[in-house]
Amino acid sequence: MPACLGFRDLGLQPYEPVLEAMRRFTEQRSPDSQDEIWLVEHPSVFTQGQAGKAEHLLVPGDIPVVQTDRGGQVTYHGPGQLVAYLLLDVRRLGFGVRELVSRIEQALIDLLASYAVQASAKPDAPGVYVDGAKIASLGLRIRNGRSFHGLALNVDMDLAPFRRINPCGYAGLAMTQLRDLAGPIELDEVRTRLRGQLVKHLDYAEQTTLTGGID
Repeated sequence: MPACLGFRDLGLQPYEPVLEAMRRFTEQRSPDSQDEIWLVEHPSVFTQGQAGKAEHLLVPGDIPVVQTDRGGQVTYHGPGQLVAYLLLDVRRLGFGVRELVSRIEQALIDLLASYAVQASAKPDAPGVYVDGAKIASLGLRIRNGRSFHGLALNVDMDLAPFRRINPCGYAGLAMTQLRDLAGPIELDEVRTRLRGQLVKHLDYAEQTTLTGGID
């Protein structure tokens, strides 16, 4: 069992500098580097995954579009959505990619259950769903046995920009969020619960809060 998982709470940050910092961290880490998860919100942005097709960007309008190197198609990030970037040595953890995805999905499902929201995963469409509507998206990249990118959980946000795209490449896919299912929600409390679930489901012995920047 890995000893300790470190968390960085980054607050509200532009997408592209965080993307570059993730890449640097992944390229420069050593076999002894501590695994980290970065928790962040982003200003409004569409991100297009490696498999992304231009036709799934319907009317982006004034929201910027960033081409990125994660798996999957187009998605939206905005304030009130909790994003977690998983910078893990997957080889050291001993997980296959499918098992890693399943463990992350189960962490989200158990988090939502703590708010009395019944959610599930789909074998053919990564992410977490409530009554067919997507509440959490998942897109990872594995490079040399190390993961980066991660998950996005809709907590208390404006969902309207999702109508400007085919989310994750699915036309007409309904999106939902925790606030609409469980009432008023404190993002800080969701962040704390997510930390606990990820530590549990990724089999870490403990967690710690990391300070300092990501530059």
